[in-house]
Amino acid sequence: MDTTIESLGTPRIDSPLKSLKFVEESERVLYDISVESACRDLSSGKEPESFMRAGPRSKIFFDCSKLKCAIVTCGGLCPGLNNVIRSVVLTLHHSYGVNNILGIRYGLQGLIPRYGHGFMELTPEVVSEINELGGTILSSSRGPQDIQEIVDALERMNVGIFFAIGGDGTFRAAARISEEIRQRNAKIAVIGIPKTIDNDINLLSRSFGFNTAVSMATQAIGAAHVEANGAPNGIGLVKLMGRNSGFIAASAALDKRYANFVLIPESDFDIDGPRGFLAVLEERLLRRKHAVIVVAEGAGQKYCSADGADESGNPRLGDIGYYLKQRISEYFHSKGIETNLKYIDPSYTIRSVPATANDSVFCGFLGQDAVHAGLAGKTNMVVGSMNDQFVYVPIREIVKARRQVDLDGRLWRSVLEATGQPSFLNDEPASL
Repeated sequence: MDTTIESLGTPRIDSPLKSLKFVEESERVLYDISVESACRDLSSGKEPESFMRAGPRSKIFFDCSKLKCAIVTCGGLCPGLNNVIRSVVLTLHHSYGVNNILGIRYGLQGLIPRYGHGFMELTPEVVSEINELGGTILSSSRGPQDIQEIVDALERMNVGIFFAIGGDGTFRAAARISEEIRQRNAKIAVIGIPKTIDNDINLLSRSFGFNTAVSMATQAIGAAHVEANGAPNGIGLVKLMGRNSGFIAASAALDKRYANFVLIPESDFDIDGPRGFLAVLEERLLRRKHAVIVVAEGAGQKYCSADGADESGNPRLGDIGYYLKQRISEYFHSKGIETNLKYIDPSYTIRSVPATANDSVFCGFLGQDAVHAGLAGKTNMVVGSMNDQFVYVPIREIVKARRQVDLDGRLWRSVLEATGQPSFLNDEPASL
């Protein structure tokens, strides 16, 4: 893994942040802090993998009095977007004296002339209370745009630092933007701030919005629990976000522990057969008279997959929640067993709410460290959290994969212990 962070050049200007403790370029954060990993590296004579520590540098690359910055939000909505925008603007203005900050409207479309979206001037007054709002004041969009046109616009606007807030698709675009900038020998820094409610950014331990999503998802599971207990053979079925990774479903299920079954993309399951999901659910209803099911949107796609891809290039998902609702109803009707099923899908409610206090603080740190990176001339990188430290990670490493729930790790094992659910695979033992 190459963890080298690209730079526009040697920073030569004294930082205006005289009162802060500066981070040295040599400071690193270990990726794997386990004793076993350290022993393996020592025995093999290999340097342990580590990443550059985030934070303010004593020398910066840009002249703050002449610098213009631009901020864009891309992809789906996520709690905390406005908090990150606010943090970037306030840090640029108050810490570095940068007064020329533009918000790009409607994602990368805002840089393409034919859309005619225009820009938004971002000042401390404009962003002072946006942290109380869900969504993004800049609005967003999906889908690819012409990279040359994007860089043309950045050069035309005389932008020095381009802050891109988004997920995997946004970062793939940011990497191509950085490459085009490099070929033109332009001095524009591209700084990524990871946004995915699913918490599936490769290498990073946390993404903003996840804490808020889990909090809101817990409320939905609580409602399903009440509904399930409110009628004979009551079933509460909750579909949560999680296209490729089940972190929200697994984490929310562990809060009040109302969930009896948790289905995630990482863990395959059979729906039919003597040890399949429907048979196990039947046994649960006969024994306890109620059940709460939590399913991540990307689970069980072998049963309900859709054709094609969305605007971001992701494979379209079938509606596993509706599929389960139909199959459960048909299964128990065929057996003459009356059930009362309530289906809850809070996805758009969850992603559009304001960030929790915990997420808000986290967003503040991300915004600050993104600004520190940009002012120091670093580029083609993402700022993120790793082992409770903030680090700079090359975009090329971020986009190599998506982070997923480790089926042998503590999170999933805790879910299995809390629910007592079996594997739902007919060719495996039913017990844990």
